[in-house]
Amino acid sequence: MDLNEMDKFAKSMVKEAGHKIRHSFFSTIEINTKSNLNDLVTNIDKEIEQFMIRKIQQQYPAHRILGEEGFGHVVESLQGVVWIVDPIDGTLNFVHQQRNFAISVGVYIDGVGMLGYIYDVVRDELYSAEKGKGAYVNDERLPMIEQQSIHKAVIGMNARWLAPNRFQLQTQLFRVVADCRSTRSYGSAALEIAYVASGKLNGYISFNLSPWDIAGGAVIAQEVGAIVSTVTGAPANYLTADTFILANEVLHDQLLNEYLLT
Repeated sequence: MDLNEMDKFAKSMVKEAGHKIRHSFFSTIEINTKSNLNDLVTNIDKEIEQFMIRKIQQQYPAHRILGEEGFGHVVESLQGVVWIVDPIDGTLNFVHQQRNFAISVGVYIDGVGMLGYIYDVVRDELYSAEKGKGAYVNDERLPMIEQQSIHKAVIGMNARWLAPNRFQLQTQLFRVVADCRSTRSYGSAALEIAYVASGKLNGYISFNLSPWDIAGGAVIAQEVGAIVSTVTGAPANYLTADTFILANEVLHDQLLNEYLLT
């Protein structure tokens, strides 16, 4: 299997999908809801996923595809080659701001993340990585991330998780917010992972993330030294929704052992 050719194909596909999304800014967008009023989906999400699935199936008919909008395969294991695709991560931002959203793609082979892509469509920034070969934004190689403890860390975290009775770790999360340097929320898991990989954030905590939210970004972030796990310290699950911490090694260990597991 030629990963170099797959990488070229994936980058071309993602860039073409981004062009289609930018073009949609000048058209009428159909907006619907999924699980709740804040869980939006548009005709553009669906069209872009269908576009990417067609491209992948034409080029690699034996590969399976797990997509957010359900146009791919029913994937119950990561055996073989599986593409995990989110056509627009941050649909709420896409609808309201026309910025701060991304295309996310991860390619897993027998359960191992081999290729990862996050494309910030509006800024034209393509984060990418091949396992063992480093991570890049466009053509610039990303350095290994700095080791940073919580007191000097900026952490990506959605404030909704601090709402009363929202999540069982509320007390621990209040302590994280009180002790870190600051928090940020950009409304796109993929972008926040990209920001950890590129040093704009030191860590990211989120709950109820689906595989397509994190699969591409995990490959990228691990190439620059980030640790990815659930909030219990278990390996990340790329088949079902789960809770995630992604951070430099020092901060990841501190979040787990001094905050979330206490």
